[in-house]
Amino acid sequence: MDTHHASEPALVPEPSGGASDAKVRVAVVFGGRSGEHPVSCATAAGVLRAIDRERYDVLPVGITRAGEWVLVPDDPTLLEGGRAEITAADAQVLVPLGAAPGPLVVAAPGQVPRELGTVDVVLPLLHGPFGEDGTLQGLLEMAGVRYVGSGVLASAAAMDKHYMKVVLAGHGLPVGPYTVITPRLWRTDRARALDAVASLGFPVFVKPARAGSSLGITRVERAEDVEAAVEEAQRHDPKVVVEAGIPGREIECAVLQGRGDDAPRASVPGEVVLDAPAAGFYDYETKYLDTAPLTMSVPAELPAEVAERVRTLAGECFEALGCEGLARVDFFYTDRGEVVVNEVNTMPGFTPFSMYPLLWERSGLPYPELLDELITLALERPAGLR
Repeated sequence: MDTHHASEPALVPEPSGGASDAKVRVAVVFGGRSGEHPVSCATAAGVLRAIDRERYDVLPVGITRAGEWVLVPDDPTLLEGGRAEITAADAQVLVPLGAAPGPLVVAAPGQVPRELGTVDVVLPLLHGPFGEDGTLQGLLEMAGVRYVGSGVLASAAAMDKHYMKVVLAGHGLPVGPYTVITPRLWRTDRARALDAVASLGFPVFVKPARAGSSLGITRVERAEDVEAAVEEAQRHDPKVVVEAGIPGREIECAVLQGRGDDAPRASVPGEVVLDAPAAGFYDYETKYLDTAPLTMSVPAELPAEVAERVRTLAGECFEALGCEGLARVDFFYTDRGEVVVNEVNTMPGFTPFSMYPLLWERSGLPYPELLDELITLALERPAGLR
């Protein structure tokens, strides 16, 4: 089923009011306002299938594209396929703010609000703006609730490809040539913006600065096609980043926060190999709609010293941005043997097609145990400044 109707009350179980003493209560939050809404639903489907029900009491909460929080059925089949949609309901889930977590509440017009009880930890499976970019993390901090993944600053900086590169370059980490087109620059001095793009050489990749899953990205090989590509990117984000094309292979590495004061842990590197290279790049349809044949090569076929370089850089990127919990770091391994950082994703996908859980599975940490580790890491840290 591609569309989920969250307003069907018969499908929503009555809340227990709290977890049993033996279980950790986890609110799995997904959907959201960004263009990656269906990706988030697919990620949630994977998590709901894999999470250990003997250890966790799970409360699925969907966020509609309008930003409404609603209870949804605990049924992964409603969220799969890459096109699922959380729809509005009469009753909404409200998050109380305060220094300590309070009980979630379901409220509907003309009805007495009812409590859902408190949760021990939130698993925020949102991708893109208004979820992965520090906004949701800020809300959870204001509510005093522990949550999986990076905090406000790291989430915001990693989501914005411009500032991610600024931070990484400031730490001496290798990033490729790029230019930024702000809305004001595009309105007031388009010629200067186009000159900056041309100075990178062609091909270039024109990207929304704060979107993921390859939404709105165009590979551009001619100067006359830049304007249309910028306008396509601006459909997703007014701010645009243009990156020089870097010849080479795309390598990915998964990172987990270390326990206690331990250093971050890096998986074996992996590579997504498109069996149809004419497609140009690993776009949204290929990632989530299975429209092109591809192979996930894990571990990637790399010289031992290059694989170690990737793993070291992945950990350094994680620490440079102040990440917590998890991240996936994407690289280019160039034709000249260089390793260049492409992106840092603080909430990578957990769909059946996703690289992050596969990287850890091939590194000896199966999917259910990976979820256990992420929840444990979240429970070990306090909300607030740390």
